[in-house]
Amino acid sequence: MTTSTVTATPSATAPRKDTAPDPARARLRRRLARWGFVAPAVVFMLLFFGYPLVRNVVMSFQHYTPKTFFTGEAPFNGGDNWSSVFQDALFGKALWHTLVFTAGSLLGQFCVGLALAVFFNRRFPLRGVLRSLILLPWLVPMVVSGVVWRRILDQDTGVLNTFLDTLGLAGHTPWLTSPDMALLSVILVNIWIGIPFNMVILYGGLQEIPRELYEAASLDGASAWRAFRSVTLPMLRPVITVVLVLGFMSTVKILDLILALTDGGPADATQTLGTLTYQNSFVELDFGAGAVVGNVLILISAVFAVFYLRANRTEGK
Repeated sequence: MTTSTVTATPSATAPRKDTAPDPARARLRRRLARWGFVAPAVVFMLLFFGYPLVRNVVMSFQHYTPKTFFTGEAPFNGGDNWSSVFQDALFGKALWHTLVFTAGSLLGQFCVGLALAVFFNRRFPLRGVLRSLILLPWLVPMVVSGVVWRRILDQDTGVLNTFLDTLGLAGHTPWLTSPDMALLSVILVNIWIGIPFNMVILYGGLQEIPRELYEAASLDGASAWRAFRSVTLPMLRPVITVVLVLGFMSTVKILDLILALTDGGPADATQTLGTLTYQNSFVELDFGAGAVVGNVLILISAVFAVFYLRANRTEGK
């Protein structure tokens, strides 16, 4: 009797264990993915903000004239552009007008905007319709607003003087033609334009304040003014910071409104750093001097941008 023995042969292909991914390679892929999302924004900022900024700084140290556009020659002249601008009496006057214009506009826009935000924070009929109508000055292009207000403030045929004359008041006030009145008139027009922005942002901040805080203040016997000082203003502090800093950065460089109203006159009474940049570059064709004034504006805006970031960081902590 024969017994056959069958020998089991092991499988030729044994199952392979999955190898663990390389941590360094995984981190590299994640880093590349993050940069892939950020890269378009970085390229955009470098092309449309970084390059013009660097080019403007370089131009402020060059003798840049209309001839440069054809020849490409713009020799460096050291700090001649800076010294000539700083020694010009018009630069000091424009700097002072810029500070007065910015401070007056921000103060008026903020105070009126806050008052309207508190007013619309209550419920009453047609609240939404009235709030929408107040937004109209903000939606109209600034040049259009300037042209309309120039007609309104005209000394001889303006609607405002005609209305004042009807009431028996001073009906021939030179709102835009008097060196003593022009800057004030421009400030008032800019306040009218900026009120809606302040109102909308502050109104949104008021909506985020818990009603329980006002109820607790009322139970403690606090008056409306005391509740406003002790509850509303402290809770609105982050929003107020945003409104004032963004308002400053948009107001300090205003050009089109002043050009439409007074063109920097009369007798340079409304000349600001923005209009001085325009005048040096595109009227006198001194692009180097215009770049100097533009760099001063950029520096001022950068200082307040740093202040804004630091204030936000402090509020976040």
